[in-house]
Amino acid sequence: MRVGKGLTIFSWSMYDFANTIFAMNVITLYFALWVTVDMKGEDILYSYALSGSMLLSALSAPILGAISDRLGRRMPFLIMFTIICCVFTALIGIVNKLVFGLIFFAVANYCFQIADVFYNSLLPQVSDGKQVGKISGYGTSLGYVGTIVGLLLVSPFALKWGRQMTFVPTAVFFFIFALPCFLFVKDKKNDLDPRSKMHKPKKNSLSSVVQTFSKTKRTIVDIKKCPGLLRFLAAIFVAFNAINTIFIFMSVYTKKVIGFTDQSIITFYIVSSVFAIIGAFFTGFITDKLGPKRTLSWVLVVWSVTVFLAIISYSKLMFWFIGPVVGISLGATWTSARALAVSLSPPNMVGKVFGFYGLVGKTASIIGPLVWGVSVWAFGFLGIIKYRIAVVFLLIFLLLGLMILQKVPNNK
Repeated sequence: MRVGKGLTIFSWSMYDFANTIFAMNVITLYFALWVTVDMKGEDILYSYALSGSMLLSALSAPILGAISDRLGRRMPFLIMFTIICCVFTALIGIVNKLVFGLIFFAVANYCFQIADVFYNSLLPQVSDGKQVGKISGYGTSLGYVGTIVGLLLVSPFALKWGRQMTFVPTAVFFFIFALPCFLFVKDKKNDLDPRSKMHKPKKNSLSSVVQTFSKTKRTIVDIKKCPGLLRFLAAIFVAFNAINTIFIFMSVYTKKVIGFTDQSIITFYIVSSVFAIIGAFFTGFITDKLGPKRTLSWVLVVWSVTVFLAIISYSKLMFWFIGPVVGISLGATWTSARALAVSLSPPNMVGKVFGFYGLVGKTASIIGPLVWGVSVWAFGFLGIIKYRIAVVFLLIFLLLGLMILQKVPNNK
């Protein structure tokens, strides 16, 4: 059955809706607070679990991306890793020991990150190479609708029964809202590599895997030949160290430094997500107009100003201004960066490029949280100021990423 393009785009975007329910409720909000508040664990324990899973996903993402290119398939990988993520997310809700919670989180987060590689690499197929920025913006903006819906659906469990009771419903809602993508987005065979008709590989064969390792090495050389692509990957690596860490530890910062209650944090995230929707949606149009490089540069400028305000602010009222700006910046970042990755990539290398795009993003999610955890630990003798010092390091990452990005071509 042929699925209409509009339904395909909507169904693809619904996966953004679904996976941000996990990203917000687990990575950003409840798991971090469950570890540091409910279980009395140190920030660095969460950093270890997160960074370990990110390291594994960073090492395997390029290889799995290359395998998917060779097989001409994205959807089986996306479905499989999503289901495993949902299972282990639910398991967090039934354990009573911190160590098991950390292990189950690491597995769930690994699968979540790997699934995202295949989701992103579907973008050129879904868009047919046209209006990539706009369609990327649809996905990102719908993703932040998912953030709001996810918070509204899950927060009653937290407020009535505690934070641990949020993980099972989060897993269920993630799976349910991912179903349209599983059902209505299809792989377009032979569109991934024009040579696939002549050299159709044997699926799951040992020779295919061995050849994939060899091709992964050659991909690094190929990336160097693409104008601006290597510099772009370097820029997002540095900047994402800050952005990923802000996303992960913002709930801890607002609770321990600013003094927000759980209800205030939930409202804070809902308000921020509304502005993230606006930022993601309009950034798609701006990206198609100005080009993704210029758009992403301005987004990083806004990020830098906002993070500086967070460092010097002692006012809850100021944070009700900072939150919406962070939301706009988050939505705009994913929209413009994803479009820039596509614009710099040859058509037959999109899967590999997104594999390496995932690699640098996930590596940044290793280093950034570790920098946060070590900073909070090392400056623990300064009391609550240790968190402000950690944010200073994030500002440095943002400014360096902005500088590197300036020499990337502005391909519209």
